[in-house]
Amino acid sequence: MENLHRNLIGGEWTEGIEVSENRNPSRPSELIGLYARGGRDDLHAAVAAARAAQPGWAAAGPQARADVLTRVGSLILARAAEIGRLLAREEGKSLAEATGEATRAGHIFHFFAGEALRLAGQKIDSTRTGVEVDVTRGPLGVVGLITPWNFPIAIPAWKTAPALAAGNAVVLKPADLTPACAHVLAQILVEAGCPPGVFNLVMGSGSTLGRAMVDHPDVAAVSFTGSEQVGRQIALGCAEGLKKVQLEMGGKNPMVVLDDADLDMAVKACLNGAFYSTGQRCTASSRLIVQKGIHDAFVAALDEARAALRIGDPLDENTQIGPVVSQAQLKGNLDYVALAAREGCEVRGGEPLDREGWFQRPALFIGARNDMRSSREEIFGPCASVIEVADFDEALAVANDTPFGLSAGICTTSLKHATAFRRNAAAGMVMVNLPTAGVDYHVPFGGRKASSLGPREQGTLAMDFYTTVKTAYVFAG
Repeated sequence: MENLHRNLIGGEWTEGIEVSENRNPSRPSELIGLYARGGRDDLHAAVAAARAAQPGWAAAGPQARADVLTRVGSLILARAAEIGRLLAREEGKSLAEATGEATRAGHIFHFFAGEALRLAGQKIDSTRTGVEVDVTRGPLGVVGLITPWNFPIAIPAWKTAPALAAGNAVVLKPADLTPACAHVLAQILVEAGCPPGVFNLVMGSGSTLGRAMVDHPDVAAVSFTGSEQVGRQIALGCAEGLKKVQLEMGGKNPMVVLDDADLDMAVKACLNGAFYSTGQRCTASSRLIVQKGIHDAFVAALDEARAALRIGDPLDENTQIGPVVSQAQLKGNLDYVALAAREGCEVRGGEPLDREGWFQRPALFIGARNDMRSSREEIFGPCASVIEVADFDEALAVANDTPFGLSAGICTTSLKHATAFRRNAAAGMVMVNLPTAGVDYHVPFGGRKASSLGPREQGTLAMDFYTTVKTAYVFAG
C-alpha cells in the first residue's frame, strides 16, 4: 500500500494485519498518515529477530553501542524541528513543547551513549584467602517496551536508549494513538547503523500486542508506561512468567501553596503544572492544596491567568494549550467536569470549544474536598481541584492522602516548611517553588504506591532495570 508506514522486524519493513489512520486532534479531517498494525504473529517474529540479534549486539562491546546511540542522538537533534512539528500534529502539544520533547529525546540518547561506556562493576576481596570476587552487570536479553501517547518520542527514547546501551535487543510497542514519532525513531535507528533485529517496532493494539509480549517466554523483561489498570495486568502477567517488570502509571499530584508563598511565582508554577501539555502529563498538578490565608487571592489570580491562556492549533507559535489527544479523552474529561459540579465544586472553565478538533478550556474545581472522586481519580486532562487547608500540617496530610505517589510540590518562602515537605512528602519526586511537571533527563524518574513499580527510569539508575548482576569467584592460588 502506497504511503503505508510499516513495522520494523528483523531489519525489514513489514505490513502487519491491518492499517490505522493517524489523524490530527486539532483537525480530525487531516490525515497524518497510514500505519501498519501488527498481530500476535508479528510480535512473535519481532521477538525471534531480537533473540537472534542480541548476542552479537552484546558481544560488539560498549564502544560500538555508544557509537550507534551517539549517532541516533545527533540525528534526532538535527531533525528536532521537523519531529517537533510531527509531534504537535500527532499528539497536540504546542510547537514549543513538542520541539523541546524531540530535543530531549536526542539528549537522552547522547546520555546513554556515555552510560554504555560507564557500565561498571566491582572487584571485592573475599573473606577466603586466595579468592577474588568480581561483580559485573550484563544484559537481560530481549526487552519489551510499551509506551504511552502523551510523550510519543521522549518515552520511547528513555526506554530504548538504556536498553540498547546495556546490550539488550528491543521490541517497542508504541501507543496506538501516536505511532508516527515512534516510527521516525525506528527510521533513525536504522539510519544510525543499529544492526537488524536489535531494535524492532511493532505498532498496533495494546490489548493484543501487550498480552503477547508479556506471555512470550523469550521476553526477559517488560517496561510499561500507561494507566494503572493496565499496569496491574502487566505486573500479574510478568509475575506469572517470572519476568522482570517496570511500571510507570498514574498520578494525582499535589501542589501545596502556603500563606507565605510568592503569589506570582505560585500562580506561574500551578498554571504550568496543571494546564500545560493540556494537562496530559502523569506529573501534572491536579490537586492544588492552598492555605486559607492566601486562598482567595491565589484563586483569583490563577483563574485570571487560566482564562487568558491561548488555546489553539499547536503549530501556531502563539498557542499555549493545544487540543486533547482524542474525542474519547475529551469525553472523559467533560464527564469529570460534570462530576465535579455534581460533587459541589464551583467549576470555572472546562467547556469544549466550538471549533473543529478536540479542544477544551482548562478547568478549576473550586471548593473541592480531597475525598471527592474528582480529587482522587486521575483525569489526565486540563482540570485541577482547589482544596483549602488551615495550615502546613493539614496540607501535608492532604497531599499524602492519595493512592498515588509520583510527584509533589510546595510553594513557600519558609525553609522550615520546604525542608519538612521534601522529607515527608510520600512521592518519588518533590519540587519546591517549581511546577510538579518537568524533570531533567539525567536524573531518576519514578514514584511510589500506585504510581510506579520497579527500578527508576532515566539517569544512571535506569541501568538497574536493564541489566542483571553476576557475582564470580576466582581461586587465584
